[in-house]
Amino acid sequence: MTQLIQILLPRYDQAGEAFPSDKFEKIKRELAHRFGGVTAYVRASAHGLWKAESGELISDEVAVFEVMAEEIDPDWWSNYRNQLELLFDQEEIVIRSNPIRLL
Repeated sequence: MTQLIQILLPRYDQAGEAFPSDKFEKIKRELAHRFGGVTAYVRASAHGLWKAESGELISDEVAVFEVMAEEIDPDWWSNYRNQLELLFDQEEIVIRSNPIRLL
């Protein structure tokens, strides 16, 4: 079954500065090359709200990258997630997959 894989990346660093667009372009090219296509929601970012351990509500914006694949290689995705966490200086990057049925 076809899987839709979504990568949620922060738009801003810890200091509140926007990440340069070339980081997102590099990821878009990598994913397009590996999966044959990619959809990136970078300019129309998603707005999130989450609760920190301190109880404070934190607002953030994320760029969403989507690819479709027939099979998922867990080792490749784990390594890729680790690379993204280093690139964006994040404790955790969310990469999720959902089965889809094309209509």
